[in-house]
Amino acid sequence: MRAILGFLTLLVVSSASWALSLGDLSNQEASGGLKEALTQGVSSAVGSLGRADGFLGNDKVKIPLPDALAKAEKLMRMAGMGKQADELVTAMNRAAEAAVPEAKLLLTNAVKSMSVNDAKNILTGGDGSVTAFFKEKTSAQLTEKFLPIVKQQTAKVDLAQKYDQLAGKGTKLGLVKKEDAQIDNYVTRKALDGLYTMIAEEEKAIRANPVGAVGGLAKKVFGALGR
Repeated sequence: MRAILGFLTLLVVSSASWALSLGDLSNQEASGGLKEALTQGVSSAVGSLGRADGFLGNDKVKIPLPDALAKAEKLMRMAGMGKQADELVTAMNRAAEAAVPEAKLLLTNAVKSMSVNDAKNILTGGDGSVTAFFKEKTSAQLTEKFLPIVKQQTAKVDLAQKYDQLAGKGTKLGLVKKEDAQIDNYVTRKALDGLYTMIAEEEKAIRANPVGAVGGLAKKVFGALGR
Protein backbone atom coordinates (compact mmCIF):
# COMPACT_ATOMS: atom_id res chain seq x y z
CA MET A 1 0.00 0.00 0.00
CA ARG A 2 2.91 2.37 0.61
CA ALA A 3 4.05 1.82 -2.97
CA ILE A 4 0.59 2.73 -4.21
CA LEU A 5 0.07 5.87 -2.25
CA GLY A 6 3.58 7.15 -2.57
CA PHE A 7 3.19 6.90 -6.34
CA LEU A 8 -0.15 8.67 -6.25
CA THR A 9 1.11 11.41 -3.99
CA LEU A 10 4.17 12.07 -6.09
CA LEU A 11 1.90 12.56 -9.05
CA VAL A 12 -0.26 14.97 -7.09
CA VAL A 13 2.55 17.08 -5.70
CA SER A 14 4.79 17.21 -8.77
CA SER A 15 4.45 20.22 -11.06
CA ALA A 16 5.40 19.93 -14.73
CA SER A 17 5.60 16.15 -14.67
CA TRP A 18 2.21 15.94 -12.95
CA ALA A 19 0.51 18.12 -15.56
CA LEU A 20 1.77 15.88 -18.33
CA SER A 21 0.89 12.70 -16.45
CA LEU A 22 -2.73 13.66 -15.88
CA GLY A 23 -3.26 14.38 -19.55
CA ASP A 24 -1.59 11.07 -20.39
CA LEU A 25 -3.61 8.90 -18.01
CA SER A 26 -5.22 6.86 -20.78
CA ASN A 27 -1.77 5.78 -21.97
CA GLN A 28 -1.50 1.99 -21.69
CA GLU A 29 1.82 2.11 -19.88
CA ALA A 30 0.62 4.63 -17.31
CA SER A 31 -2.63 2.77 -16.67
CA GLY A 32 -0.85 -0.56 -16.41
CA GLY A 33 1.70 0.83 -13.99
CA LEU A 34 -0.95 2.28 -11.72
CA LYS A 35 -2.89 -0.99 -11.69
CA GLU A 36 0.25 -2.96 -10.95
CA ALA A 37 1.08 -0.72 -7.99
CA LEU A 38 -2.46 -0.95 -6.64
CA THR A 39 -2.46 -4.73 -6.95
CA GLN A 40 0.81 -4.92 -5.03
CA GLY A 41 -0.68 -2.73 -2.31
CA VAL A 42 -3.78 -4.92 -2.01
CA SER A 43 -1.57 -7.92 -1.26
CA SER A 44 0.24 -5.98 1.45
CA ALA A 45 -2.93 -4.69 3.13
CA VAL A 46 -4.71 -8.04 3.14
CA GLY A 47 -1.59 -9.82 4.32
CA SER A 48 -1.21 -7.59 7.36
CA LEU A 49 -4.74 -8.30 8.59
CA GLY A 50 -5.45 -11.81 7.34
CA ARG A 51 -3.12 -13.55 9.78
CA ALA A 52 -3.01 -14.47 13.46
CA ASP A 53 -3.42 -11.32 15.55
CA GLY A 54 -3.91 -9.19 12.45
CA PHE A 55 -6.98 -7.76 14.17
CA LEU A 56 -6.63 -8.95 17.75
CA GLY A 57 -3.12 -7.56 18.09
CA ASN A 58 -3.81 -4.23 16.41
CA ASP A 59 -5.58 -1.66 18.58
CA LYS A 60 -6.56 0.37 15.51
CA VAL A 61 -8.79 -2.40 14.17
CA LYS A 62 -9.36 -4.76 17.12
CA ILE A 63 -13.06 -5.58 17.32
CA PRO A 64 -14.51 -4.83 20.77
CA LEU A 65 -17.62 -6.25 22.35
CA PRO A 66 -20.81 -4.83 20.85
CA ASP A 67 -22.07 -1.79 22.75
CA ALA A 68 -24.85 -3.76 24.41
CA LEU A 69 -22.32 -6.13 25.97
CA ALA A 70 -19.58 -3.56 26.51
CA LYS A 71 -21.89 -1.56 28.76
CA ALA A 72 -22.55 -4.65 30.84
CA GLU A 73 -18.98 -5.99 30.73
CA LYS A 74 -18.10 -4.86 34.27
CA LEU A 75 -21.16 -6.61 35.66
CA MET A 76 -20.37 -9.71 33.59
CA ARG A 77 -16.88 -9.91 35.05
CA MET A 78 -18.22 -9.42 38.58
CA ALA A 79 -20.61 -12.28 37.91
CA GLY A 80 -17.76 -14.57 36.83
CA MET A 81 -18.40 -14.23 33.08
CA GLY A 82 -15.11 -12.54 32.24
CA LYS A 83 -13.79 -15.64 30.51
CA GLN A 84 -16.84 -15.79 28.23
CA ALA A 85 -16.44 -12.13 27.33
CA ASP A 86 -12.77 -12.66 26.48
CA GLU A 87 -13.62 -15.73 24.41
CA LEU A 88 -16.14 -13.74 22.40
CA VAL A 89 -13.68 -10.92 21.72
CA THR A 90 -11.07 -13.44 20.59
CA ALA A 91 -13.58 -15.29 18.39
CA MET A 92 -14.79 -12.08 16.75
CA ASN A 93 -11.27 -11.00 15.88
CA ARG A 94 -10.26 -14.46 14.71
CA ALA A 95 -13.34 -14.44 12.47
CA ALA A 96 -12.22 -11.15 10.92
CA GLU A 97 -8.70 -12.49 10.41
CA ALA A 98 -10.11 -15.59 8.70
CA ALA A 99 -12.42 -13.55 6.47
CA VAL A 100 -10.03 -10.85 5.25
CA PRO A 101 -8.04 -13.08 2.83
CA GLU A 102 -11.28 -13.41 0.87
CA ALA A 103 -10.96 -9.71 0.09
CA LYS A 104 -7.82 -10.07 -2.01
CA LEU A 105 -9.49 -11.35 -5.18
CA LEU A 106 -12.31 -8.81 -5.08
CA LEU A 107 -9.95 -5.92 -4.40
CA THR A 108 -7.65 -7.09 -7.18
CA ASN A 109 -10.56 -7.42 -9.60
CA ALA A 110 -11.64 -3.89 -8.71
CA VAL A 111 -8.20 -2.68 -9.72
CA LYS A 112 -8.28 -4.66 -12.98
CA SER A 113 -11.65 -3.15 -13.90
CA MET A 114 -10.59 0.39 -12.97
CA SER A 115 -11.63 2.91 -15.60
CA VAL A 116 -9.64 5.94 -16.71
CA ASN A 117 -12.15 8.07 -14.80
CA ASP A 118 -11.55 5.98 -11.66
CA ALA A 119 -7.82 6.53 -12.03
CA LYS A 120 -8.25 10.28 -12.40
CA ASN A 121 -10.48 10.36 -9.30
CA ILE A 122 -7.80 8.54 -7.33
CA LEU A 123 -5.05 10.85 -8.52
CA THR A 124 -6.96 14.08 -7.92
CA GLY A 125 -9.19 13.08 -5.01
CA GLY A 126 -6.78 13.83 -2.19
CA ASP A 127 -6.86 12.07 1.19
CA GLY A 128 -9.12 9.04 1.23
CA SER A 129 -9.50 8.67 -2.53
CA VAL A 130 -8.01 5.17 -2.62
CA THR A 131 -10.15 4.07 0.33
CA ALA A 132 -13.26 5.57 -1.26
CA PHE A 133 -12.55 3.72 -4.50
CA PHE A 134 -12.27 0.35 -2.79
CA LYS A 135 -15.33 0.95 -0.61
CA GLU A 136 -17.49 1.81 -3.59
CA LYS A 137 -16.32 -1.14 -5.65
CA THR A 138 -16.10 -3.89 -3.03
CA SER A 139 -18.08 -3.31 0.19
CA ALA A 140 -21.31 -5.07 -0.88
CA GLN A 141 -19.52 -8.10 -2.30
CA LEU A 142 -17.14 -8.35 0.62
CA THR A 143 -20.05 -8.37 3.04
CA GLU A 144 -21.43 -11.43 1.25
CA LYS A 145 -18.01 -13.11 1.29
CA PHE A 146 -17.23 -12.35 4.93
CA LEU A 147 -20.56 -13.24 6.54
CA PRO A 148 -20.49 -17.06 6.19
CA ILE A 149 -16.88 -17.21 7.40
CA VAL A 150 -17.74 -15.08 10.41
CA LYS A 151 -20.73 -17.29 11.20
CA GLN A 152 -18.53 -20.39 11.31
CA GLN A 153 -16.24 -18.78 13.86
CA THR A 154 -18.81 -17.19 16.16
CA ALA A 155 -21.00 -20.32 16.18
CA LYS A 156 -18.37 -21.90 18.41
CA VAL A 157 -18.99 -19.41 21.22
CA ASP A 158 -22.01 -19.76 23.49
CA LEU A 159 -22.05 -16.09 24.43
CA ALA A 160 -22.47 -15.16 20.78
CA GLN A 161 -25.72 -17.10 20.60
CA LYS A 162 -26.93 -15.62 23.86
CA TYR A 163 -26.08 -12.16 22.57
CA ASP A 164 -28.27 -12.67 19.50
CA GLN A 165 -31.20 -13.61 21.72
CA LEU A 166 -30.76 -10.62 24.01
CA ALA A 167 -29.93 -8.17 21.21
CA GLY A 168 -33.05 -9.19 19.30
CA LYS A 169 -35.17 -8.15 22.26
CA GLY A 170 -33.06 -5.06 22.81
CA THR A 171 -33.63 -3.92 19.24
CA LYS A 172 -37.38 -3.99 19.72
CA LEU A 173 -36.96 -1.79 22.78
CA GLY A 174 -34.62 0.58 20.99
CA LEU A 175 -31.68 -0.38 23.20
CA VAL A 176 -29.58 -2.04 20.49
CA LYS A 177 -28.86 -0.75 16.99
CA LYS A 178 -30.60 -2.75 14.29
CA GLU A 179 -27.31 -3.42 12.47
CA ASP A 180 -25.87 -4.87 15.69
CA ALA A 181 -28.79 -7.15 16.47
CA GLN A 182 -26.82 -10.20 15.31
CA ILE A 183 -23.21 -10.80 16.24
CA ASP A 184 -22.33 -12.04 12.74
CA ASN A 185 -23.49 -8.83 11.09
CA TYR A 186 -21.65 -6.79 13.70
CA VAL A 187 -18.36 -8.63 13.19
CA THR A 188 -18.66 -8.53 9.40
CA ARG A 189 -19.20 -4.78 9.48
CA LYS A 190 -16.28 -4.28 11.87
CA ALA A 191 -14.02 -6.48 9.74
CA LEU A 192 -14.75 -4.31 6.72
CA ASP A 193 -14.25 -1.17 8.79
CA GLY A 194 -10.88 -2.52 9.90
CA LEU A 195 -9.78 -3.31 6.36
CA TYR A 196 -10.67 0.16 5.09
CA THR A 197 -9.23 1.79 8.21
CA MET A 198 -5.82 0.28 7.56
CA ILE A 199 -5.95 1.39 3.94
CA ALA A 200 -6.82 4.90 5.11
CA GLU A 201 -4.00 4.88 7.68
CA GLU A 202 -1.48 3.90 5.04
CA GLU A 203 -2.83 6.51 2.66
CA LYS A 204 -2.54 9.25 5.28
CA ALA A 205 1.02 8.27 6.18
CA ILE A 206 2.16 8.14 2.57
CA ARG A 207 0.66 11.50 1.68
CA ALA A 208 2.46 13.01 4.68
CA ASN A 209 5.83 11.61 3.57
CA PRO A 210 5.68 10.40 -0.05
CA VAL A 211 9.40 10.57 -0.80
CA GLY A 212 10.35 8.41 2.15
CA ALA A 213 7.68 5.80 1.43
CA VAL A 214 7.92 5.29 -2.30
CA GLY A 215 8.99 1.80 -3.34
CA GLY A 216 10.97 0.71 -6.37
CA LEU A 217 7.92 -0.09 -8.47
CA ALA A 218 6.34 3.32 -7.90
CA LYS A 219 9.58 5.09 -8.79
CA LYS A 220 9.86 3.06 -11.99
CA VAL A 221 6.30 3.89 -13.01
CA PHE A 222 6.70 7.56 -12.14
CA GLY A 223 9.91 7.69 -14.16
CA ALA A 224 8.13 6.20 -17.18
CA LEU A 225 5.35 8.75 -16.87
CA GLY A 226 7.77 11.67 -16.58
CA ARG A 227 9.66 10.90 -19.78
